[in-house]
Amino acid sequence: MEKFNKLKSIPSYLALQNIDTDMIIPKQFLKTIKRTGLGKSLFYEMRYDENGKIIKDFILNKKPYNESKILLAGKNFGCGSSREHAPWALSDFGIKCIISSSFADIFYNNCFKNGILPIKTDEENVIELSNYAKRHEEIHINLEKQEISHGNKVIKFEIDEFKKKCLINGLDDIDLTMEKINQIDNYEKKINKNKPWI
Repeated sequence: MEKFNKLKSIPSYLALQNIDTDMIIPKQFLKTIKRTGLGKSLFYEMRYDENGKIIKDFILNKKPYNESKILLAGKNFGCGSSREHAPWALSDFGIKCIISSSFADIFYNNCFKNGILPIKTDEENVIELSNYAKRHEEIHINLEKQEISHGNKVIKFEIDEFKKKCLINGLDDIDLTMEKINQIDNYEKKINKNKPWI
């Protein structure tokens, strides 16, 4: 997993509440088990019309927001069914950080496992940050300091220390398991010796 520490980008702003995982990546795109290629289908029903043509007015279809690495969203982002394809699609599109006043729990945890930083902050902060988006101004994320900044304005955010460590070091579940490979090997040798019938 790619390491995450600092990020700067013009954010894009979706002022919708309760954006569920089916809105993020509709069910017809869940057949793949690959993490790549889903970005083009992100927010499919909002980005494309019924004929599959791009809706030019949708925020992520307009410059400079089509290159945003930071997404500002309404509360309860990622609700609905549990699907890891949702963070896969966001990441494949280029979104590395999502800022909202609240997230669905499963989606929130899936973000960390897929290299995306979900930041919880007050709704007033999200609205303030959206003004920078409208003016095409970059905001900065510093995970080590747990800060969102623009100019002299700094917004602090809270994050679980273990999740922070995993993002900064680029550790997913497989990497965390591999950190214990010596203990696993020793256990396997011990069990083979003491209980060879297993």
